Amino acid sequence: MTATEPVRTRSSIVRVVGASLVGTTVEWYDFFLYGVAASVVFGDLFFPKGEELTGTLLSFATFAVGFFARPIGGVVFGHFGDRLGRKQLLVLSLLMMGIATFAIGLLPTYAQVGALAPILLTVLRLIQGFALGGEWGGAVLIVSEHGDPARRGFWASWPQAGAPAGQLIANGVLAGLAAFQTDAAFDSWGWRIPFLLSAVLVLVGLWVRLRIEESPVFQEARARSQEEPAERLPILEVITRYPREVLTAMGARMAENVSYYIFTIVIATYAKEHLGMGKSFALNAVLIAAAVHFFAIPLWGALSDRIGRKPVYLIGAVGVGIWAFLFIALVDTRNFALATLAVTVGLVLHGAMYGPQASFFTELFGTRVRYSGVSVGYQLASIVAGGLAPFIAVALLKAYDSGYAIAVYVAACAVISIVAVTSYSETHRRDLTTL
Repeated sequence: MTATEPVRTRSSIVRVVGASLVGTTVEWYDFFLYGVAASVVFGDLFFPKGEELTGTLLSFATFAVGFFARPIGGVVFGHFGDRLGRKQLLVLSLLMMGIATFAIGLLPTYAQVGALAPILLTVLRLIQGFALGGEWGGAVLIVSEHGDPARRGFWASWPQAGAPAGQLIANGVLAGLAAFQTDAAFDSWGWRIPFLLSAVLVLVGLWVRLRIEESPVFQEARARSQEEPAERLPILEVITRYPREVLTAMGARMAENVSYYIFTIVIATYAKEHLGMGKSFALNAVLIAAAVHFFAIPLWGALSDRIGRKPVYLIGAVGVGIWAFLFIALVDTRNFALATLAVTVGLVLHGAMYGPQASFFTELFGTRVRYSGVSVGYQLASIVAGGLAPFIAVALLKAYDSGYAIAVYVAACAVISIVAVTSYSETHRRDLTTL
């Protein structure tokens, strides 16, 4: 720790980590719930009847729309987060996500209102994407800027664990409903329950987030900036001063983002449409794997504090590029235990990228534009990576009638991430207060 950095107690960082983890869990629950529902029921409920895979493609198109809204949310939230602080924007993003998700649970279907149904679904998905675009940057920054620099990778990885936690809850609720309901009941009204339940989770998340303090690193930077001339817009400074860092973040995200959606969302469509398995086959496999993923992420984050962000990240990128082929082979057996192994190993390797990613991206940008920088780099990649991943994967499956076409897609994205990470210098020793 440098002489310029304030002393932070363990109780303080634990409280901040807990608030970030609860909030990100709720946000990802809402976001992933849509993705799982898109792969299982939305194609039939919100679009004209036709070939089943075509309906699923249309459903995934609305899923992708949320990703296109994420960079916009990242720019807007990043601007005000760099001007006003991290905490206020985190509360707003959680509230917006919760309202949109709850409203999806109340939507009429295509059979009831025709074309208005997919329009309303798309609008709410845009709001979800906008909110999530501002969530990630604020959540990882408020932890990174509170914690001990020597353990930044470990502490900052906990908000990342909100992704599998949200996935765990979303898949768990859906799997439970699918197990105790008939397909007809689930398709008719059962799918609405998880969306309506998000209201309770949001209230808990808001209560926790309102109790934390603002980032001390941000407060110190703002105090210094009051004595300096007004700076230009944070987003303009990011573009002109940190273009390489933005491209590095985008490239690093390709393998991480694409592999995650293949392993957790596309598998549901693949198992149902290509292999003829029931809804619970993929949902339960992801449910078990997400529990392992949750604990793997902070372990990888802690390892990155010891050996650096790059080596750990590269283990994940190389790993998912190779494992994608074994993933398909194992799922193709239609054996639940092997399919669960396929998803679990895939997510553990994904965690090697996702764990150190928060601290790695945080260390790329200066404090006064850090919220804008990490949000733009992270969310721009979401459009071409995660946003299009389910759509591209299903299109490849439809075109080639083989899961190995999807594996090649993951491997190609892995190559991009490997090049991006290896071309940038190590960051884990950087002092955030001097950036």
